[in-house]
Amino acid sequence: MSTCSVHPLPYRPDPAAYFAAIRHAPGAVLLDSGRPVAERGRYDLLSAWPLEQLTVLPNEAGEDFLVRLRGTLARLGRAELPAAVELPFAGGLIGYLSYDFGRHLEALPSQARDDLQLPDARFGLYAWALVSDHQQATSQLVFHPTVEQAERERLVQLFSQEPATETGSFQLDTPMAADLDAESYRQAFERIQQYIQAGDCYQVNFAQRFRASCQGDPWVAYLALRAACPTPFSGFQSLPDNGAVLSLSPERFVRVSNGQVETRPIKGTRPRGRDAAEDAANAAQLRGSTKDRAENLMIVDLLRNDLGRTCKIGSVRVPELFSLESYPNVHHLVSSVTGELAAGRDALDLIAGSFPGGSITGAPKIRAMQIIDELEPTRRALYCGSLLYLDVRGEMDSSIAIRSLLVKDGQVSCWGGGGIVADSEWQAEYQESITKVKVLLDTLQAL
Repeated sequence: MSTCSVHPLPYRPDPAAYFAAIRHAPGAVLLDSGRPVAERGRYDLLSAWPLEQLTVLPNEAGEDFLVRLRGTLARLGRAELPAAVELPFAGGLIGYLSYDFGRHLEALPSQARDDLQLPDARFGLYAWALVSDHQQATSQLVFHPTVEQAERERLVQLFSQEPATETGSFQLDTPMAADLDAESYRQAFERIQQYIQAGDCYQVNFAQRFRASCQGDPWVAYLALRAACPTPFSGFQSLPDNGAVLSLSPERFVRVSNGQVETRPIKGTRPRGRDAAEDAANAAQLRGSTKDRAENLMIVDLLRNDLGRTCKIGSVRVPELFSLESYPNVHHLVSSVTGELAAGRDALDLIAGSFPGGSITGAPKIRAMQIIDELEPTRRALYCGSLLYLDVRGEMDSSIAIRSLLVKDGQVSCWGGGGIVADSEWQAEYQESITKVKVLLDTLQAL
């Protein structure tokens, strides 16, 4: 078995300085744990100059695309890290699956307009990465054995230079505006209630989109958003023609490490308070909310079922239920579901059996996705998809791309949504969909 080589660099708790060195390189990508402010994430991972770029074809079956990803990883070749080096990535794939990749896995209607024209999946194959471990306070370059000595030296040299100062700018040409007005939202909400009363579904995650035309460097926007809303599953992925994915997600989708699987669904939200007393009251109200706990439990059951498709029988557990996690803009109710991959199954089988995440569709999943397609006027594109890495050892971690923005073709799009159940009230749900992204919209308007 061949072994990766590792080169230490000065530790930087904030990956922005290192990323600035490759910001304009093809395929530049950063998976960011939001340090030093956000505290839950352990690693940052960044890379550029992929050996290959893969996008899913418009009519390609999801399983066929996953087979292509598997073959691409196999061509790079399995490699291990040196003994006593504990890092999440040894070379492999980094990229996104859009929410609409679900259409390649399940038969779904296609009523919602695809006006953003984003490929439903896009990955690069990377033979090196710069990984910062915030637990050990290290930053290290990891090279797959196939990386030539001259390329290793070039990258060591590149990241050893003084970080460049950011000189770009980003601005909105118009204020961020919602595609749906309150009345259109109410009508969609009432249709969902009719479906719930008829027994079609128990919960539907309904979202609205905000947009503005923009100009400048999306990385500058990301830095401002990261400062305003640091979260442990953030990420920046550059796209062709000065486009980019900007994600400030607090939510893990699924993680695979040594065959152990974990998913951490978020369901239940309250705004942060204006002072300590109001903040504590909001948190306590969320913790004690029968409705939010019921919604969370509904999604936990759905995810137990999804993980059960790929995990060993009897291995799926719920070690954590209704934990409170607090972020700069909101409090969330979070649970954890774990399992162990069955023999002969891998992380891509897990994706095939559980994508998109149940916390952002509803229950039952396929029916909820059909209703979303009927009632949301446009496709979600990146929103509620996933940013992920999958390395040559089979290690994977992935986010759910909520609190996420897409810069493409001179406009920026952002989405906010929430789960609607039988006892939801439309004004509260409408307000929550705005509350979740208000800090992002306000930050962009201020640039």
